[in-house]
Amino acid sequence: MTNLALNVLNAKELISQVGTYGLLAIIFAETGLLIGFFLPGDSLLVLAGVASSSAGLKAIGTQMPLGVLMVGAPVCAIAGAQLGHLLGAKGGARLFQRPDSRLFRREHVEKAEAYFVKFGPAKAVLMARFIPVVRTFLNPVAGTLEMPAGQFFVWNVIGGVAWTEAMLLLGYNFGAALAPVIDTYLIPAMALLVLLSLTPILIEVLRERKRRKADPTAESDQESEAVTAGATSGRHRK
Repeated sequence: MTNLALNVLNAKELISQVGTYGLLAIIFAETGLLIGFFLPGDSLLVLAGVASSSAGLKAIGTQMPLGVLMVGAPVCAIAGAQLGHLLGAKGGARLFQRPDSRLFRREHVEKAEAYFVKFGPAKAVLMARFIPVVRTFLNPVAGTLEMPAGQFFVWNVIGGVAWTEAMLLLGYNFGAALAPVIDTYLIPAMALLVLLSLTPILIEVLRERKRRKADPTAESDQESEAVTAGATSGRHRK
C-alpha cells in the first residue's frame, strides 16, 4: 500500500508538470519504448481522469479536457505497443542481448516471455495492459516470438482501449463523486482504484494456478516451451 501511495504521489506531480499532451507522450513511451517501464501508467491515467472532473483543479492543480484524453490516450497506447511489436519483429533476440542496467533488466523480458507462453498470444496482449512492466516488455517479446502483426493489432486495439478508458473513467467518476472531500481521500482511493483494476488479472492468475494443479503436466510443458522460445528467439506457435 505504501508503494502504491508513493506511486500516486509521483504520478500527481508528473501530471501537474507535463499537462495533457505530456501525459499522452508518457503513455506512448511506457507501452512502446523499453526504457518506459518505470513510468506509472495506471496511476497517471486514473489521476488524469480526476483532473478532467469537477475536482481537477482542487485535487490535481490542473484541469484536463476529458474528450482529448478519451481519444488521445488509447491512440497513444495502441501506437506505442505497435512500435514495441515492430522493434521486436525487426530486432529479434538481439534486442534483449545486453547487460543489465538502470533502464534494462533481463528478468523483465523473461517475465513477459513466460507470461506470453503461459496465457497464449491473444490473452497475454490483452491482459498485460493492466500489469506494470509486463505491458512494456510483452510487446517486443510478441514481435520477437513472431506473433502475426494482424493478430497483434486486433488484441492491441482491444487492450489499449479497455485499459485507458477504464482507468480514465474510474478517475473521472471518482473525482466527480467525491469533489467536496477529495483532498482527504485522494491517496487511499487511488491506491484502491489501482488494486481494483488488477482484480480481473488476479482472478485469471488464480484460475490458471488451479488449472495447473489439476493438470501438473501442463506446467512442465509450458516451461519447456518458454525455455525453447528463449533459447532460439522463438517462433509464434498458433
